[in-house]
Amino acid sequence: MSVTDTSPAAVTRPVIRPLPDADVLSFIYLEARLADEGRYSEWESLWADEGPVEYRVPMDPDDDPRTTLAYINDNRRRIRSRVAQLNTGNRHSQTPPSVMRRVISNSEVVDQDSGSVTVESNFALFEYRLRQRFWAGRVVHTLQRCDDGFRLVRKIVHLIDASGPLDTLAFLI
Repeated sequence: MSVTDTSPAAVTRPVIRPLPDADVLSFIYLEARLADEGRYSEWESLWADEGPVEYRVPMDPDDDPRTTLAYINDNRRRIRSRVAQLNTGNRHSQTPPSVMRRVISNSEVVDQDSGSVTVESNFALFEYRLRQRFWAGRVVHTLQRCDDGFRLVRKIVHLIDASGPLDTLAFLI
């Protein structure tokens, strides 16, 4: 089949992407669990210390970080600052702190080479703080391979309702 094939069979054929290795999924699940449990310093230790690092929650599905705003747009220094602030416990918008659990599913490898792997997954986050709220979307994790496993170099969270009004994101999403 050619790339320009627009026959009904070509249009309806699913895009096949490889499933992530168990060690990649384990890392992604650990990152989610640490965020859910408020284990901020451990969560921060998953991030690479060198090179460009990005933690972003865009406001627009067609996000271009150079021209559009984001709810969160952190580099490595800002991640460190965010975690230090969370560790103080002095966050009015998180008193009492949220109880959270997220589900990660439909994970697919979208890019990989010998040094890194990028995985896209669907997620649903259930948050309870005075009332229950639901957050859902697609998350992109880029992991750098290291001698001792992986380090997170990029996490982009695409919320399904990002273009509408949102409650506070005073936690790690």
